[in-house]
Amino acid sequence: MTTVSVPSQSRLLNRELSSVEFYARVLELAEDDGLPLLERVKFAAIFAQFLDEFFMIRVAGLLELDEADLGVRSADGLTPAQALGAIRERIGQLLTRQAKLWKRGLRPALSDAGLDVATLEECSDKEREKLAKYFEREIFPILTPLAVGPGQPFPYVSGLSMSLGVIASDPASDEERFARVKVPEGLDRFVPVGKRLVPLEAVISHFLPMLFTGMEITERALFRVTRDADFEVSDDADDLLEAVESELRRRRFGDVVRLELSSSASQAMHARLVDGLGVKANQVYEVEGLLDQADLSQLVAHHRPELKHEQWAPVVPPRWARVKTAGGVFDEIRRGDLLVHQPYQSYRASFEAFAQAASRDPDVIAIKTTVYRTSDESALVSSLIECAEEGKQSVCLVELKARFDERRNIEWSRAMEQAGVHVVHGFPDLKIHAKMTLVVRREADGLRRYVHIGTGNYNASTARLYEDMGLFTADEEIAADVADLFNYVTGFGRPQQFRKLLVAPFTMRDRLVEEIRRVADAAAEGRHARIRLKLNALVDPTVIDELYAASAAGVPIEIQARSICMLRPGVKKLSETIRVTSIVGRFLEHSRVYWFESGDESCVFLGSADLMPRNLDRRIE
Repeated sequence: MTTVSVPSQSRLLNRELSSVEFYARVLELAEDDGLPLLERVKFAAIFAQFLDEFFMIRVAGLLELDEADLGVRSADGLTPAQALGAIRERIGQLLTRQAKLWKRGLRPALSDAGLDVATLEECSDKEREKLAKYFEREIFPILTPLAVGPGQPFPYVSGLSMSLGVIASDPASDEERFARVKVPEGLDRFVPVGKRLVPLEAVISHFLPMLFTGMEITERALFRVTRDADFEVSDDADDLLEAVESELRRRRFGDVVRLELSSSASQAMHARLVDGLGVKANQVYEVEGLLDQADLSQLVAHHRPELKHEQWAPVVPPRWARVKTAGGVFDEIRRGDLLVHQPYQSYRASFEAFAQAASRDPDVIAIKTTVYRTSDESALVSSLIECAEEGKQSVCLVELKARFDERRNIEWSRAMEQAGVHVVHGFPDLKIHAKMTLVVRREADGLRRYVHIGTGNYNASTARLYEDMGLFTADEEIAADVADLFNYVTGFGRPQQFRKLLVAPFTMRDRLVEEIRRVADAAAEGRHARIRLKLNALVDPTVIDELYAASAAGVPIEIQARSICMLRPGVKKLSETIRVTSIVGRFLEHSRVYWFESGDESCVFLGSADLMPRNLDRRIE
């Protein structure tokens, strides 16, 4: 096979900057006036939410590396300081677009549609009177001004909360103090008054004199803090649940990684906040207009169907439609494998029907499943509980370290344990990211196992929004592999050789490399060859190098990478035959499908793993 030699800096794109370009594509959807208005507002909210998470995890990690000054570089050759500088420059450009979009695009369009997000100055005297009464009754009692002065240190500011920085002076003594007023998180962001919606922080800012009686308020400025939210659980933690709970408590006090500050703030206000929060100048982002646009999702929740896409009604797959009984679900799977594509096909009529059949069919004796992220309306959890109550073996492997869902998963774990479900938490050093369910059923010819393997979480809410695939099968070798994997995760032992499954961190990378090389060999021999990959992120350097080598052998390679791609496509003598696209649209592309064609043979894999070192080395996939 041809060896390609190109300087490493030109071989790979920067992972963090690739992420930021994905966020830019989301912002483009918010800017697309061909979409229904509230769909555009939804994408504006998603863009803001993505940026929050990016700073909490990726930027936080780079800041730690920069502070440690270890001389490390990323795979593309950048130092942490260089990466942080490039990130700041690009995000600054996107924030300018975001502010312009809100001021000139979304806000005027919302006003024309009867959703007028207004300032206090734009309200009538009567509307301001109503807001004053609302402030006194619903807001004032829960506000707490925290002044800074002798014996009063700079207050703790929680992550992602909005605050008003206030400079107040005493007319009698000319003494001046800084104070912080937190915008309450338990209230709606937009206060309705008449036909208008006024941001909560604007209401509080207008009525601040009621909090600082007898004082003169010389300045008020809105700011928001983002803190480091990443954490690691020790490999030798004795009680994983307790260790995760401890880390969650520590997360609240992570280092400040970003300060967002209203662009109207004075240099004096800027200096007070930088000093009080202990941030550097390059961590401050001045924002023009509305801060924390993730809250625009509250506007999307308004019942205005004419401003949204027509609601999608998932199709019930024909073979599922003819099932009339719980036992009929398993009869249909036994007749042949079923592949379901969500949200185009119904999650409720497929996977949830499968889980409910396990609880209702008297011939089912056991169910085992994994939970990474689920929802309150999930039928899976209730089915597990029903199985336990019926005396069936009911096992649920709950991943406590699913980022930002840790607390919810702890609550699910305790609820299921109290109902009699056997709950397992996996390993401190490995996340359980695989989406798999195993049902054991007693039939006339003995015990038979039925399996679901999916690309998406068992989450009824996201199943309506995320594009995913799931395979239902009674294939004995696949079922045996899934059973072995469950036994490995819940028990104590070394994993056996898997028959058909590619399992990380054991065999997945090696097998995928074998498939890429097999296709490259076919191309070198003049036979048909093609590789198609659909995934969220392509980051793993080993896999990327193999794809470059396959390209050098002449293999046409099509990659759909929704968010991150470190591979450089279309580079002469490196990746000339590789084409990369990113699909961003109404539904979040989430499935992972790897398709290899060599000669007359095709091999297709689907599953939970992206091609990233974390997935291939530090997760069960």
